[in-house]
Amino acid sequence: MSNATSRRNVGRRLVRLDGAPKVRGEAAYLGDRDVPGLLHGAVLRSPHPHALIRRLDTRRASAMPGVRAVITAADVPETRYGIYIKDATAFARDRTHFAGEAVAAVAADTVEAARAAVAAIEVDYEPLPGVFDPEAALRDDAPLVHPEWEQYEAAAILVRRGNRSTRGIIRHGNVEEGFAKSFRIFEHRFTTSKVHAGYTEPRGSIGFWHDDGSCTVWSSTQLPFAVQELLADAVGLPPAKVRVVATTLGGGFGGKLAIGVEHHAVLLARAAKAPVKVVSTVEEELTSALPRQPAIVDIKVGVDRDGLILAKQGRILLDTGAFSGSGPQTASSCTNTLHGPYNIPNVLLEGVSVYTNNMNTGAFRAPSGPIGNFASESQMDIIADSLGIDPLELRLRNIFHDGDKGPSGATLAAVGLEECLRRAADAIGWNDRKPANGRGKGIACGWWMTTGMTSEVDVTLYRDGHVLMNSGAVEIGTGALTGAAQVLADGLGVEAERVTVIGGDTGASPFDYGAQGSRTAFCVGNACRDAAVEMRKALAAVAAPRLGVAPDAIELRDGAVHGGGQSLPFATLVGADGLKVRGTFTAPAVPHDASRLENHQSPAWHAPSFHAHAVDLSVDEDTGDVTVHRYVVAQDVGFAINPTYVEGQIEGGAVQGIGQALFEEIVSRDGIVQNPNLTDYKMPTMQDVPVIETILVQHPTAHGPAGAKGVGEPPCIEPPATIANAIAVATSARVQTLPITAERICAARGQIER
Repeated sequence: MSNATSRRNVGRRLVRLDGAPKVRGEAAYLGDRDVPGLLHGAVLRSPHPHALIRRLDTRRASAMPGVRAVITAADVPETRYGIYIKDATAFARDRTHFAGEAVAAVAADTVEAARAAVAAIEVDYEPLPGVFDPEAALRDDAPLVHPEWEQYEAAAILVRRGNRSTRGIIRHGNVEEGFAKSFRIFEHRFTTSKVHAGYTEPRGSIGFWHDDGSCTVWSSTQLPFAVQELLADAVGLPPAKVRVVATTLGGGFGGKLAIGVEHHAVLLARAAKAPVKVVSTVEEELTSALPRQPAIVDIKVGVDRDGLILAKQGRILLDTGAFSGSGPQTASSCTNTLHGPYNIPNVLLEGVSVYTNNMNTGAFRAPSGPIGNFASESQMDIIADSLGIDPLELRLRNIFHDGDKGPSGATLAAVGLEECLRRAADAIGWNDRKPANGRGKGIACGWWMTTGMTSEVDVTLYRDGHVLMNSGAVEIGTGALTGAAQVLADGLGVEAERVTVIGGDTGASPFDYGAQGSRTAFCVGNACRDAAVEMRKALAAVAAPRLGVAPDAIELRDGAVHGGGQSLPFATLVGADGLKVRGTFTAPAVPHDASRLENHQSPAWHAPSFHAHAVDLSVDEDTGDVTVHRYVVAQDVGFAINPTYVEGQIEGGAVQGIGQALFEEIVSRDGIVQNPNLTDYKMPTMQDVPVIETILVQHPTAHGPAGAKGVGEPPCIEPPATIANAIAVATSARVQTLPITAERICAARGQIER
């Protein structure tokens, strides 16, 4: 209808709808919640990465003052859960698989009483040989992390064997012929480390068990509907008997996509016959949460004399730890980031997810992005320098443009990569790549997906022009639901401030695939666009005859329906309970060439985004310390629905990427985390990073609301490669392992022994 593309709200820097209570300190996070009779839970975790449980005695703990329940695997259903492979249990039953795996849990009147009781539980372990290196884990004689792996229920697409939970392949052309025609061939290995998502609020849940055998959990989760499915499996209930209510979230970054402590809270509530709150400690976050998977990346590239890529072959080994988690999908999407945003005629790329006895891992903002990008973009600079070609020019010769085919054969559109590269390079002063000794500039580029799937919104229009939007999505701090509300407000002809957003409740909200994969503003925004169409239809059915115009001639504006030079206020058309509609969006399948793929779970990306980063830094000649002076991000966002929050996402993501590049690493030795605290696990502070300079490039996609693409994940992808390339310029030494610490820089320069 006539105001379908009105942009009174979209594109404006409007204040976040959820901002005021957070600024005033009124937002109730999980840790703030209280209910009558609330108990507190604590979890006993294995100190051994692999061991048999010979004896488990909870009698002393059960008799301690204030203790209301103690549970172990013997007290809960023998069920398994998992995203792609059902390989995990609520508690270790006969053996432990990693140091940090839950063995028992206690509910007590206070947190202190619960922790004291946990310390009183007696366990006799018999340590077993473990496997801690993913390459060693793939050997035929390696100890099996899961001897019973063949019995696990798993997605049909997975190809499993022993400690390999799956692998996915992209293949097209003929790499051997490509290498045979190449002027030069480059082969390198890169490695990345475990990195925690660094959310402010730890994982937490309050569990309730009801008399009818159902349960409810309040959860600091990003994905209430996914947690509902996983929790149902974990506690042995059908999903219809599990309700998940998402509380105000203090950050997630992908680390709160799956079950954290929800199952322990619910099972303790059943045993104690009272609600139970469980909140992770810092040590638990760094030993038993779901950090980004570490990886080993081998990459081989053949180029002609002009630097055109003729062939690329590579393998990524992804260490998922003791359970598969999101690893099978991440292993597939890794091949897309390793491919990079380049036209390559001959490709063979493999992603493999591997079980080890290391701590469990999972998704973290752009799960596969920094892994493949660090390897691919570091190697692009190595190639450029070896051929005597400027690294920017080498990229420009190889990048995607509109109409090109992606690695799976999907046709690409709205490709803003060349503009991103040129604007980032200009902003950083690329012509002076090495301004002085110890100083250097780096550049890197990449691409990323906008995750699709389904989003639904229930929208109620009230007589006074206020709108209630109920979404199953969770506001995770990005401002994405404010952006979706801006789309809805434009469709209904009201101000965005008149929209109230509620939801995140599997018992009261319509379905949403979840706040992940840079999809919320895109998918929920599209569902809001559909809801606005449905609302206009409903209003037109009543108003058009009274206005004497055709239904498609009406316009919604300023709390009224307009047409034929007349207007009817909403108050005269809407009942006392409001007018209700549902909007739905399901991302369409992306046409691609299935013959290029083998057991691949990330075949073609919806509305891909493109980006380039550039940095100016210096390295202390004596200590190897890195100082970042300027950092620039040019990102093709399609269209900035709310530029303030788009820029905020870019700034925050870049800082997280700088953290992975220079500081952050969960260090393990034989499966035992060595730095389970925020003193030894170093995250960047305001003193470590400069102001992030953002350049919003806008090449609208045909599929997003107002042309928007996914925004939240891409900014953390390129910093490791960008910084690695600048350090190589500044020091004439290449570090191929993350993080790029001062010690590793000095070792690469030969100043200290490796």
